[in-house]
Amino acid sequence: MPSSVIKYFSYDAAAKILKIIFVTDMVYFYKNVPERVYKMLKASGSKGRYFNSNIKDKFKFQKLEEE
Repeated sequence: MPSSVIKYFSYDAAAKILKIIFVTDMVYFYKNVPERVYKMLKASGSKGRYFNSNIKDKFKFQKLEEE
């Protein structure tokens, strides 16, 4: 399901890094994210709501300017 906030996301299971590209083209790498969190994001009907409740302010991140 498309999101009005998140353009694209992917997960590196070996590194436990969740990459999120927002519709603003800002890119974030969230660190030490359990695979179940990624799977729940993937399955969520509202990606933005799930992100705000379960990822934002819960994991350390690295911000890049643009992809």
